[in-house]
Amino acid sequence: MRLSLVIPAYNEAGRIAATVRTVCNYLERQPYDWEVIVVIDGDSGGAAAEARAAGSERPTVRVLVNDVNRGKGYSVRRGFAEATGDRLAFIDADLSLPVEGLQPMLAMFDAGAEVVIASRAAPGAHVVGAPPALRGVMSRVFNLVVQAVALPGLADTQCGFKGFTADAARRIFARHQSDRFGFDVEALFLARKLGLRIAELPVTCVYHAGSSVNRVGDVLNMLGDVLAVRWRHRN
Repeated sequence: MRLSLVIPAYNEAGRIAATVRTVCNYLERQPYDWEVIVVIDGDSGGAAAEARAAGSERPTVRVLVNDVNRGKGYSVRRGFAEATGDRLAFIDADLSLPVEGLQPMLAMFDAGAEVVIASRAAPGAHVVGAPPALRGVMSRVFNLVVQAVALPGLADTQCGFKGFTADAARRIFARHQSDRFGFDVEALFLARKLGLRIAELPVTCVYHAGSSVNRVGDVLNMLGDVLAVRWRHRN
């Protein structure tokens, strides 16, 4: 088995090197082949150089750089397009979702899942710390709208740790278009539309400072993206 792990990174200068080292140290202890693809989404602070330095002695680490900020959805699609693994996953660069979650994720694939999504709402999940107050409100509103409009029954569509079989990724991302806030919703909406088996993985989430989603305008954009996804795939 071979795993491709994509790390989309925006404004992660000063943190991305530690993330790359942590991820690689974990994967080097595993019994399977793997690769890490870091996608720097516009580089204004030297994050690309930090990531390359952290992975310089590991031929299984690649760093891609978007010429400008294109969004998480674009970055993950770009990483997946370069991936060679039988299992493809992405994880947020702040590692608020621990990379050790890969072990139960891969077990879910072995049990027949085609898409595995980390969830902070599934039974057995834990949350350490708390998001900023505004972000918490935005998240609750967004989840209610997502369940009503697009994905009933999935309580946590935005958790930044998801995996796909190579075939599921190919089928989903051939039709996927959302570059920013609607990225996760569109991926899961398409997975359901294609009849793929989705499993929810309870995780421990550790909130860090520095979220890029904190403005009222962001939640309006998020809601607009969800409506766009529903309209785009209405047939």
